[in-house]
Amino acid sequence: MYTKRNHSLSTISDTLMKQDAEIPSFERVDSTEQSLHDQLLAGDYEIATFGAGSFWRVEAIFRQVAGVIGTAVGYIGGTVDYPTYEQVSTGKTGHVEAVQVIFDPEIVPYDKLLELFWELHNPTAPNKDHETLSSQYRSMIFYHNERQRKIAADSKKEKQNARYFKRDIVTEILPVSRFYRAKEYHQQYYEKMDSGGHFIR
Repeated sequence: MYTKRNHSLSTISDTLMKQDAEIPSFERVDSTEQSLHDQLLAGDYEIATFGAGSFWRVEAIFRQVAGVIGTAVGYIGGTVDYPTYEQVSTGKTGHVEAVQVIFDPEIVPYDKLLELFWELHNPTAPNKDHETLSSQYRSMIFYHNERQRKIAADSKKEKQNARYFKRDIVTEILPVSRFYRAKEYHQQYYEKMDSGGHFIR
């Protein structure tokens, strides 16, 4: 499942997903780019949105999955329009650092992406007074349709019932809301720094 992706597709889809969120450019998306984006989503691809800690590392891991066509990191779920990285980092805007993933479900189904989601971060509650989870790093699944909601809920229940983690899972499952794309500096950050993600349990 975890193989290097097609970089020609990566380049195309990364371009299509560009909407620099830290300046109000969403209303002025280039019409050609928007048309290409619409064509992409009109095909057999889907979008998944996850919050699983620092978006740099999460994106780096998802980009290695066969069937993932493109990714973008940004902010979702808060109360401030066009938030900056610095604002979100205070933990006071309500946003989550998130990764949006365009994927081909014929190659990698949504439930397989969820399996990776559970593997790449700790979705449980802290168990000591001095342990805190910054609000921008909280565990979240944002569903794009009812089918995704059901699959995500079933997956969470399965992990909880199997005691896959030692503590209770606190992952929230919510309908997707407006996604503010982070500045280009944050996109594919680990690739730019010649680094990469790694798994934790």
